[in-house]
Amino acid sequence: RRLFTSSSILIKMNYDKLKDSLAGCYVTVPTLFNDSDLSLNLDGMRKHVNFLIAGGIKTGTGVLLAGGAAGDFSSMEIEERIKVCETVVRETNGRVPVVFGAQTTNTQELIKLAKAGQKAGAQFIQVSPPFYFDHTEIDFLEYIKSVAEVTNIGIIIYNTYWTSLNVSNKLIDDLSKIPQVIGLKWSSPDSGTLDFEKTIQNYSKRFSIIDNQLRFVTSHMLGATSIEVHTCNYWPEWGVSILKLLKDKNYLKVQNEMMRVVAPFMELWMEMEKYTSGDGYLDKLCMELVGMDSSRNRPPTRDLRNQFRDKAQKMMQQTGVPNIGRK
Repeated sequence: RRLFTSSSILIKMNYDKLKDSLAGCYVTVPTLFNDSDLSLNLDGMRKHVNFLIAGGIKTGTGVLLAGGAAGDFSSMEIEERIKVCETVVRETNGRVPVVFGAQTTNTQELIKLAKAGQKAGAQFIQVSPPFYFDHTEIDFLEYIKSVAEVTNIGIIIYNTYWTSLNVSNKLIDDLSKIPQVIGLKWSSPDSGTLDFEKTIQNYSKRFSIIDNQLRFVTSHMLGATSIEVHTCNYWPEWGVSILKLLKDKNYLKVQNEMMRVVAPFMELWMEMEKYTSGDGYLDKLCMELVGMDSSRNRPPTRDLRNQFRDKAQKMMQQTGVPNIGRK
């Protein structure tokens, strides 16, 4: 139980350094499949990792999330998820930190995923409160402690309030006592009472906070260090440019860019969501349109690429995405 003692100052210092590396564009890497049999297309994922790095996503400007929601974690077997993590870590070769998506309803699976991520060389795991059952905050706290006691990997808490427990400030206080918990991937119900902003303001010194609510200007002003935006999967240079604008405090330009580029993407995503559910399907379609490997999502998410290809191309052209149609 050394991770919960004060016997090693070095461990605390290492977690501080790890927290500092959780910054920039938080890129949710889609898992690619072979359309013929829906097996993993790991070669395509390797190409995509290099595309992102060539576009400026590296240590300091971003991290890569392997096997998150846009990475089809819910439709993959545990061993497939581990293989995706290993592939992304190996291909990055230390050029950019890697987060392994470890969402599950099973504590034993969580431990297995965390150990596998650590063995593969991922710096972090992303963990949400278990879904399906209405678990309590104490349940979730014990869930996280079960991993912290057997691994050294950094832990990012993802507040998926739309599918599970909404993480409260009291729970964040309790989680803050666990050294490995270094990040909050944050969004919250929009109650109109500034709850999202209060959490960032109150906890940005203890945690690296990833804005998952597209309020990049406000969150940056209050101390958030990372932004989650799907646009990076087909236009990483744009994400890096937003980081520079935020660093320069050119907040008006940032907000105008959000309305110009992100709003049309989200509008098209919401239109597609009328026909199927899931995540990452528009990312993949846009990747296809800039010449990258792509695929459908695994069922039960349906393949809408033919139905929406023209609309996606028009959206990308109007927002200025370069190299549309390249091979």
